[in-house]
Amino acid sequence: MNRKQFAVVAAIGCSVLVLIMAGITTLFFFVVTNARQMATPVAEATSASVTQTVQEAAPTFTLPVQPTQSGEISGIMSPQRLLATEPGYLADLYNQVNPGVVNIQVTIMSGGTTSGAAGSGFIIDTDGHIVTNNHVVENADFVTVVFYNGIEAEAQIIGTDADSDLAIVKVDSLSGNAHPLSLGDSDQVQIGEWAVAIGNPFALAGSMTLGIVSAVGRTIPSGVAQYSIPQAIQTDAAINPGNSGGPLLNLDGEVIGVNAQIASGGSNASAGVGFAIPSNIVKRVSPSLIQNGSYQWPWLGIEGGSLSLLIAEANDLSTQQGAYINSVAIGSPAANVGLQGSTGTTIANGVQLPVGGDVVIKINEKSINNMSDLLTEIALQNSGDEIELTILRNGQQQKVPVTLTARPSASATGQ
Repeated sequence: MNRKQFAVVAAIGCSVLVLIMAGITTLFFFVVTNARQMATPVAEATSASVTQTVQEAAPTFTLPVQPTQSGEISGIMSPQRLLATEPGYLADLYNQVNPGVVNIQVTIMSGGTTSGAAGSGFIIDTDGHIVTNNHVVENADFVTVVFYNGIEAEAQIIGTDADSDLAIVKVDSLSGNAHPLSLGDSDQVQIGEWAVAIGNPFALAGSMTLGIVSAVGRTIPSGVAQYSIPQAIQTDAAINPGNSGGPLLNLDGEVIGVNAQIASGGSNASAGVGFAIPSNIVKRVSPSLIQNGSYQWPWLGIEGGSLSLLIAEANDLSTQQGAYINSVAIGSPAANVGLQGSTGTTIANGVQLPVGGDVVIKINEKSINNMSDLLTEIALQNSGDEIELTILRNGQQQKVPVTLTARPSASATGQ
């Protein structure tokens, strides 16, 4: 067991088709507090050749050292004992981390009217760069950052990426003891770990909530209908309007995600199902946002969903593992190598099902169990990379090399 396991503190598909096949009916909300209107994400991706890296902050908190007990790693307390024997632990963690969290206020002027919105963010380097959500600052005419001590500073929007719902704003200098937070490795996050959210829910600055990591590897909407965010972290730590852009942290004080969305049954209040953009996507995207103002995602050009029992039976397949291709975008890398979408539909058990589409079961010999796996593997590539797909077509395996290109604007189709 590693240190993360002692820290006390979706596969939602890429299109309407995926939502239908997954049977998901919960609603997703972008959790930004808006005085008059909600910001609406838009997508635009341009060239981003990057050499700059985000400065890593030093870890901000250290777990108490205690005598080893059965089932514990030497020197590190289990979560249960930590809560029982260190009642001030979370308060100490908060005091260490909170100076790195900010309140973000935006002003939007449109059609002769002025509206305001508020979200959260966190500092990532000593140069004053701050991570937040794209939907917090989108369309903003003015951005104000409020530090932990109440000091305000004007901020510039340095870069935005609607496809990952991330943005970078910058202040000229940090106030008081404000400091950058360390970005953790979200690939190491495990279900059951404790997680802490700090932010500005309902304009209540510096609010802290505690929960656990409920799931990892979720796929969530980006706010751009065609594109989705892979590897999201699900948590039951309370996340509400205004928490958008704030950090989700482990109990080492490391940022493991950027709080972005909640799912609920029709209300925009927390129902214990929140989602955070993983820190490793922040590490991947933010240097480009700082240097170029945008990030260039790779593109395959397909739409589809995970392979279900009904779809497998309708297509005479012996497996339920894979990503089913329902349609292929014209002029896309997928189209250029002859990948095929559905050729028709059939009815089974009263359900209309697609038939005839290719099924992706491997990328570069790595197994693809569902559409979320496919989205993740594509996202980890770069524009211009050549990958090898293993597909099922008419029940037979084929290997298809394909060169990824830059993801087009939101008006195009497919992941």
